[in-house]
Amino acid sequence: MLSFASDYLEGAHESILQRLAASNLDQVSGYGTDPFCASAREKIRQACAQPKADVRFLAGGTQTNQIVISALLARHEGVIAPESGHISTHEAGAIEYTGHKVLTLPQQEGKISAEAVDRYMESFYADRNHEHMVHPGMVSLAWPSEYGTLYSRVELEALSRVCRKHRLPLFLDGARLGYGLACPAADLDMADIARLADVFTIGGTKCGALCGEAVVFPKGDAPRHFTTLIKQQGGLLAKGRLLGIQFDALFTDGLYERLGGHAIAMADRLRALFTDKGYTFFLASPTNQIFLVLENEQMNRLAKEVAFSFWEQVDETHSVVRFATSWATKPESIERLAAIL
Repeated sequence: MLSFASDYLEGAHESILQRLAASNLDQVSGYGTDPFCASAREKIRQACAQPKADVRFLAGGTQTNQIVISALLARHEGVIAPESGHISTHEAGAIEYTGHKVLTLPQQEGKISAEAVDRYMESFYADRNHEHMVHPGMVSLAWPSEYGTLYSRVELEALSRVCRKHRLPLFLDGARLGYGLACPAADLDMADIARLADVFTIGGTKCGALCGEAVVFPKGDAPRHFTTLIKQQGGLLAKGRLLGIQFDALFTDGLYERLGGHAIAMADRLRALFTDKGYTFFLASPTNQIFLVLENEQMNRLAKEVAFSFWEQVDETHSVVRFATSWATKPESIERLAAIL
């Protein structure tokens, strides 16, 4: 079946597979101490213009979010996030499982504002009962957001200032970072993100790797005993080379940027197709995720030939669905979809 259900349906880019095969019998040390991980770390430091950055490699997004957030929070603290945030909706309570509450704020097209965070913090400490409440200890955002939207430079700078004002670490989930960086609408690069966030991730799983997320502490200030904390939560891969080789390949000769650019080019074709056919967009997402409003009968009919993601119900007769392109989407797939529509 033709599928636009997500951006991690394919395996890995051939350059990664070739590197994995070529190094298969090399004997190297484990747990991320191998030369492949070292090379990948250095390339990521150069990409974000932070020579002292502490870079770690983990296998999956939910695991990464859980480990980073639980490592940064004190036992009585929670994490501020948009109500539509991935940690708030589609991670099965992974953050709460560590004993930390997700403190949600109303979102606008997947984003929260600096003003909203500032108001929340001021009202929290104005409440005389705040010692009996879960204290806000950090802020978690996604770029791109779960709706494929992007914080602008102005918006992220404002959020960074507010977080510093209230001494809240700012964590940017970059599971789809490659698609955000390649988007013409973006006015941020990786160096900007490294400058404004206290910790961020570079997603490999959705952007050309078999698996893997890079965690970057730009200032080199990972939490104390961070390796032990990763190990404790089952995230320290013995064959860390698997992750290092993949990120080393992604950050060689601009591969990460090219893969992101391909997905955006295919999404632009998809948007043009839906526009030409008169479909209604739920919001204006400039990245690789496209959200449409369909009549339920139309949605069910289309689902017989094309896979896509159900997102939310609008009313009794309409639903929001998501179409996603990836680093591997073929132009022929969009042509087939055009014929079906």
